[in-house]
Amino acid sequence: MQITLELPDNVTQGLDIEVKDLPRALLESFALEGYRSRKLTEELVRRILGYGTRIQVHAFLKEHGVYLNYGLEDVERDMQTLHVLHERESAQS
Repeated sequence: MQITLELPDNVTQGLDIEVKDLPRALLESFALEGYRSRKLTEELVRRILGYGTRIQVHAFLKEHGVYLNYGLEDVERDMQTLHVLHERESAQS
């Protein structure tokens, strides 16, 4: 989906001096706010901003003072993954 945003010239006049790439800055602001409000996942932020890896998303979020939404469900999923990996390693030994 392509979205077009029209801003009055008197609103954008000074912004183009302070912000090199206004469309990109607006896209990043959208992604940051969406992530902060938990409306966007880390994966959606990655795709919206065109990053290839989660590490790039983490760096972007850190650069903007936004911390990862890592909750109990994430811990449980990581623990299950760790358990599966441990079982595989034990089976190979």
